[in-house]
Amino acid sequence: MAPTLPRNAHVSAHPCVRAKLSQLRSASTNARDTKALVHDIATIVGCEAFAHGLTTAEVGKDVSPLGYEYPVEDVSPSSMNIVPILRSGLSMVDPIQALLPSPVPIHHLGMYREKSTLQPVEYYNNLPYHKAGDESKVPELAIIVDPIIATGQTLCAAIDTLKDWGVPRIITISILASEDGLRKASEAWPEGAEVWVGGVDAETDERGMIKPGLGDIGDRLFLTMGK
Repeated sequence: MAPTLPRNAHVSAHPCVRAKLSQLRSASTNARDTKALVHDIATIVGCEAFAHGLTTAEVGKDVSPLGYEYPVEDVSPSSMNIVPILRSGLSMVDPIQALLPSPVPIHHLGMYREKSTLQPVEYYNNLPYHKAGDESKVPELAIIVDPIIATGQTLCAAIDTLKDWGVPRIITISILASEDGLRKASEAWPEGAEVWVGGVDAETDERGMIKPGLGDIGDRLFLTMGK
């Protein structure tokens, strides 16, 4: 990890992530393989993020097939949700959901970058509405999934949206980031958000795309290149 990154920024050193990122970078990798590689990398980075960000708690007793009683453990916090950033974040929902022992709610945020300013624009928000003072619908932990952190503006906006909603803690999981984008996202809420990525590239180009990067991962996943 680059020494200048904030303490809440985490870059995977897993050799399989590095190898799969090289495969994912290739322009020759088709949509089916792109989806599979995103799934695999998200699984590994998700495991690393949850090992750091979750704990276990005893929730009762059960009996094994041999009749022995044992304590039942579950993850803590018990209240969490997954927030994919549309549209490419959808590719990471299944692997992250599969890591958790029980299904959790999924709430979508739709954002796109305005081409001239590269600023994020929110066009869809599926977070449950709650009145001021009623925190019953707000989870203890929100897990943002978005494959790419380029300029970092979109992830910063998503973190701000969840903070405004009242979430006390956030874990973000991504496949690849630029160094500046990762730093900016990590500085959005240092005390409340942990930012996990599979790899980091040094910079972005004049279009705000990571170099060498992965291209437009949404277009690659959904076969909409050249639209």
